[in-house]
Amino acid sequence: MRVVDQKRLLSMSGANPALPEIPSLLDDDSMLTRKFGKEVVNYYAGGSLNRYSFLRPDLKFLNAVALSPETKYIALNNLSPLVTSSSELAFFSYEDLKSVIGTAPFGLAEEEYIQLYDSTKSAPLIVFLGMDESGQTSTTFETSAHGSISGKGCFAIDVTAKGFQVEAASAFLAAAEQKGIATQGNPRSMTLHAEAAAMFAQARSMMDWNIRNAFCASCGNPTLSVHAGYKRVCPPTDLKGTEVAVSRGECPSRKGVSNVCFPRTDPTMIAAVVSTDGQRVLLGRQARFPPCWYSTLAGFIEPGESIEEAVRREVWEESGVKVGRVVIHSSQPWPYPSSLMIGAIAQALPGDGEKIILNDKELQDAKWFSMDEVREALLHGTSALDAAAGPGYKEGALRLPPGQAIANQLISAVANGFLTASPRI
Repeated sequence: MRVVDQKRLLSMSGANPALPEIPSLLDDDSMLTRKFGKEVVNYYAGGSLNRYSFLRPDLKFLNAVALSPETKYIALNNLSPLVTSSSELAFFSYEDLKSVIGTAPFGLAEEEYIQLYDSTKSAPLIVFLGMDESGQTSTTFETSAHGSISGKGCFAIDVTAKGFQVEAASAFLAAAEQKGIATQGNPRSMTLHAEAAAMFAQARSMMDWNIRNAFCASCGNPTLSVHAGYKRVCPPTDLKGTEVAVSRGECPSRKGVSNVCFPRTDPTMIAAVVSTDGQRVLLGRQARFPPCWYSTLAGFIEPGESIEEAVRREVWEESGVKVGRVVIHSSQPWPYPSSLMIGAIAQALPGDGEKIILNDKELQDAKWFSMDEVREALLHGTSALDAAAGPGYKEGALRLPPGQAIANQLISAVANGFLTASPRI
């Protein structure tokens, strides 16, 4: 490979403007970094908000933050964000959303909220994302048991015009449109800048989880969102528009701590598989991919299965290739709906271990590509699924996912010497 190409590859992988940077890692010279290289922080990760998960039940704190004029809200319409441009989220104040939110979004304690549950009424879905502590100016808020907290609050709100909030949400969306604010058409295009992408990933995952768990898995009755959007409960009674609560019957979810409904993340493996001699990379394509567009192999990790075992199983099922050693590289939140992509580098076993057989027929094709083909594609052939290849791309050559995708980072790692212990950025 030419020296100029190597420099460009290193620049692409180590300083991709679409990928987040963690301030505490910028000048990191720890033993781990010297041995394994700098930590890779993938797109959708690396957000700067302090989530303060232990303050989600603190209604005194939440209500004060929610009503503060300094607090920022991001809005999701049918799980897609409202944006001012392809790279920027739209931010709203409480006053902008007052008609949707109401006067006291966190006005009742969880026990009171459950006791007064009324299926004929509904509150907007609001999720506390955290506190922005990066600015020079901030607001100080008192908590119930943890002293004072300084920063600017950030929430996500569902403004989909449906159910109980049709009129208010419709009016809000119309007013936003008048200001040039739109609902992003294809969030998976990954055009938001790094910080915005991390906020969106958290918001979308939590919104989607709440929507999917609107009914109790144990008894089938509607559930209630509490803990600032991070917990759902099954109320024992329902006012049903009256002043007298009606019992909803027994439900196992009300007995035992482990039975309440909390968010879950689905672990998924994704691996760049390298040949025994380290000179080729195994890539696959689905029928829906554009011509010549290939990616790394991926699949869900099953219960009772380690990450390494899942890599070996999925790679063999999809391609027939038998994998030996597996090394974890990095991870990426994937909010469609709530996966965690666990990236790995794996090496095929020699001999028949490299033979390709599409066992489960999930892929349309799988191939071994030389490092030269991969490096050329990293330079000129990366793009999102619905976008054209980059400048300099030669028709018919290999195409790869964009730099925001963990697949690209895994492929870049092996192209940059991950296996040979060459200096890495």
